[in-house]
Amino acid sequence: MNPIVGIVMGSDSDLPVMTESAKRLKEFDIPFEMEITSAHRSPVRTSEYARQARERGLKAIIVGAGGASHLAGIIAAETTIPVIGVPIDNSPLSGIDSLLSTVQMPSGVPVATMAVGKAGAVNAAIFAAEIIGTSNPAMADKLATFKIELEKSVVEKSEKIKRDFKV
Repeated sequence: MNPIVGIVMGSDSDLPVMTESAKRLKEFDIPFEMEITSAHRSPVRTSEYARQARERGLKAIIVGAGGASHLAGIIAAETTIPVIGVPIDNSPLSGIDSLLSTVQMPSGVPVATMAVGKAGAVNAAIFAAEIIGTSNPAMADKLATFKIELEKSVVEKSEKIKRDFKV
C-alpha cells in the first residue's frame, strides 16, 4: 500500500524521537514514508518533497526538528496538506527553541504543533490518524477503540495502585 503519511526529520539524530510516530502509525496500520531533509542544509530537496506530497497520496506530514526548527514551516509553506510539527529536545535549550519556532507560524502557514519530544511524536501520529479518520470510517473506528483501551489502562493502573497500597 502506498504511504499516506510522511514522517520528515531534519537529521538522523531526530530518529529516536520520530520512531515513536512510526510505531504508532504501524499500530493503526497507516502506511507511511520517512525522509531526512533539512530546511537549512537542503532547502531545494525540502521544497520538492513538500510540493510533490499530494501527488504521492499523502494526507498528512509529521515533521520533527530541533534547534531553530524551520522545517515544519518550510514544508507547510510549500503544500496544502496538513503539517504536524514535533519539536525535538536536542539543543542546549531543551527543545524550547524548537517549540517556539514550530508554533510561531505566520498567518496563512499553519502548523499543528505537538509537545516537545517523544510524547509529541506519539500525539502527532494519533493526530494524523484523526485527520485520516475524518474521511475513513474504518480509521475512525480504530481511533474509537484506541480511546476505549486508553481509558481501560487508566482504570487498570488505578486498581493496581489500590491493591499495591491496600487502599
